[in-house]
Amino acid sequence: METTSATVENLNDLVQILNDRIVGYEKALKDLKEDDTSLRSLFTSLVDQSHKFKMELGTEVQALGGDIETDTTFSGKIFRTWMSVKDAFGSTNKSVLENCEFGEDAALKAYKTVLEEESLPSYVREIVTRQEGELRSCHDQVKAARDSVAE
Repeated sequence: METTSATVENLNDLVQILNDRIVGYEKALKDLKEDDTSLRSLFTSLVDQSHKFKMELGTEVQALGGDIETDTTFSGKIFRTWMSVKDAFGSTNKSVLENCEFGEDAALKAYKTVLEEESLPSYVREIVTRQEGELRSCHDQVKAARDSVAE
């Protein structure tokens, strides 16, 4: 029972990070100029991916008898507040992408932390490992986009 409770808590931590990611990319979409179609496409796909991952983890939480987390993390709320203050002084695509990369770093760190849990059931570990690999690829896409944008 203790393992199940810890697994539910770990999965819900990831769900909260994914909630942060969804809110963050939705905000980033609003900050883009209308003609930024490639970034719009990237950010939209990352929102969709986050919803998919969240559903997958949420299914496991429910199967383990837990309730799916619907909120975001406290640190995510602070970060978005800071982004809003920063945006009041003007944002560029580069700064938007830097913020997105910061968020991707946080997500990867959360996944790494969960994967370090020895009590994680193997079937859950497989899901989290696959998602972490896909997130790493997304991080690299965001970083490449950031590096290609002029100041």
